[in-house]
Amino acid sequence: MTFHKVTMAGLLALTLAGCVQPVPQAQAPAALCQADNAMTQTTLYFGLSRPAGADITATEWQHFIDSDVTPRFRDGLTVFDAKGQWLGNDGKLAREQSKALMLIHGKDKESESKIETLRGIYKSRFKQDSVMRVDLPVCVQF
Repeated sequence: MTFHKVTMAGLLALTLAGCVQPVPQAQAPAALCQADNAMTQTTLYFGLSRPAGADITATEWQHFIDSDVTPRFRDGLTVFDAKGQWLGNDGKLAREQSKALMLIHGKDKESESKIETLRGIYKSRFKQDSVMRVDLPVCVQF
């Protein structure tokens, strides 16, 4: 009798499972995008504090944008003011004024090279340990 109840319950569960519609999987925007509109959004985060010395000035930042960034990304860019924060190895809270630079570009070796060159220039010129990079696939229409 117990075996029969278990078997009937199992058959009922299997039958009802077939009645449930699967939840549609959300597709990434780039997956729905026409080939001509699929691009990459890269956001770079630049700290404005030097390890030793004065912070990077607005004039120095603008010179970097005008002389180094814009010639490499002639189609345009967007800059945001940002504030970085983290907990240091010593347990102390650290804060830093920052800039976020958003670039929309094709997924190609030339763009990759230009972005990595910018990161290297900034780290070298302003004595920075890192420039954080975040890449996302995007669908762009103008």
